[in-house]
Amino acid sequence: MRHYENLMVEIGDDFVAEITLNRPENLNTFDIPLAKALHEALEDLDLENRTRVIIIKGAGKAFCAGIDISNFSNKSVKEYREWIQYMGNPLIAISRMNKPVIAQVHGVAAANGAGLVAAADLAIAGEKARLGLTAINVGLNCVGPVVPVARSVGRKKALELLFYGDLISAGEAMKMGLINRVVPDADLEQETRKWAATLAQKSPLALQISKKAFYAAEDMEYYRAFEYMNEVFARLCSSEDAQEGIGAFLGKRAPTWKEK
Repeated sequence: MRHYENLMVEIGDDFVAEITLNRPENLNTFDIPLAKALHEALEDLDLENRTRVIIIKGAGKAFCAGIDISNFSNKSVKEYREWIQYMGNPLIAISRMNKPVIAQVHGVAAANGAGLVAAADLAIAGEKARLGLTAINVGLNCVGPVVPVARSVGRKKALELLFYGDLISAGEAMKMGLINRVVPDADLEQETRKWAATLAQKSPLALQISKKAFYAAEDMEYYRAFEYMNEVFARLCSSEDAQEGIGAFLGKRAPTWKEK
């Protein structure tokens, strides 16, 4: 693997890769180098044969406190547009990837950090974590991150988070659908890894096809989505891994995935 600025990337023997946002002194806020590195790491790991599931987490006391605004001022509209695009690229990349991505959330996940949590396919948080679309509090707004947030929580809750900029507890975030699981902070690392490793034992082909199909069908008309999913399922049924999975189940043995 190549070197990534402000990131640590590790691949385990359990087919789980970990991306650690590594700007702890800045609460892992996004700047352009970090945003570019995260985008590159996600794309690289999606092509990496040793990886089936990817965890994103943060070093230090926070997951990610949003975008670094220390160099915010005195840009043209064109420069702001390019800057914002860099910040959103990793969030968009997750939905276009084949492999599932899990956000491991501790401390604060604010603004673009909350957007990153929402953009991840799955999310698990420590019980003391707090999340929110906080940019309104500095005269901006999280109009980019609210897109994946709204897909997770619905219009009314998304607008409440967008308008008020409050940080909510991990428990409340789970109730509204922003994260999947809440665990004691002391167990977060272990529980996330165990959750990811369990997912990595599933058929990689079935996981990847189902993820791509889910995002493709999300915006389709209802009946068209059914037609599309039926075609995807028919193609999956014809795969070698589907035959292997059924055979292993009937034979009461562990499957050996060929990823084709």
